[in-house]
Amino acid sequence: MDHITIIKPRKGLIGIDLKELIRYRELLFTFIKRDIKVRYKQTVIGGLWAILQPFLTMVVFTVFFGNMLKIESEGVPYAIFSYSGLLLWTYFTNSVSNASNSMITNSNLISKIYFPRILIPLSATLVGLIDYIIASIVVIGLMIYYQFLPKINIVFLPIIVFFTWMLAAGIGFWFSAINVKYRDVRYAVPFFIQLLIFITPVIYPVSIAGKYTWLLSLNPMTGFIEAHRAMILGHQIINVQLIGISIILTLLIFVTGLMYFKFVERYFADVI
Repeated sequence: MDHITIIKPRKGLIGIDLKELIRYRELLFTFIKRDIKVRYKQTVIGGLWAILQPFLTMVVFTVFFGNMLKIESEGVPYAIFSYSGLLLWTYFTNSVSNASNSMITNSNLISKIYFPRILIPLSATLVGLIDYIIASIVVIGLMIYYQFLPKINIVFLPIIVFFTWMLAAGIGFWFSAINVKYRDVRYAVPFFIQLLIFITPVIYPVSIAGKYTWLLSLNPMTGFIEAHRAMILGHQIINVQLIGISIILTLLIFVTGLMYFKFVERYFADVI
């Protein structure tokens, strides 16, 4: 007797079936492995691109913002100051961009077979963690060169990376779902991400904003970048209040993005 699966909308506010996601976990891993292979297929240096992107950006920023404009770096050499922020920032921006386009790039798969659609943007955000780990090698090299010893706070680094993933996933849920119907999103996202770096303390410390620090705190990445840098370099006390604001905003974006994605996913196969 053939096994019949009946697909129907989940009840509840979010409508996530955790048992179903666990059942399809191997498919999630397959998506991740596929994305890694596609990204570095027919490239000369392969995974080294994960290092080159933040490293070359750090070199440019060090020359223009560190040496020429003399941007404040809290007493830390500007190269390691900027790279410790760029490491997390590069993961975040790449994850958001990849997740935003993920439904369109997988349109043939979506229209043919059933699986939890949420796996597609999820895999797009998780694959970037491999690049993050690879690019962390440069941080270790810079810490040795500038003689920075890791402090005990560095053990909390995975927590910051986890919440950054949640933020990227939440934004990815929103944009990937909207992009199915409005294809302009795929062109707008890279532009706004480029602008976002100027209101995120990647190339400058949050203290430079002075009385307008509260305005920067409305950007969830502000708290994460600052904490990420402080945990790696140990050059200042971690701003718990700033992290708290970032976590609250991240949870809000993640939950609402998930709700919206689940609400509109029933139309994906027809629209895409």
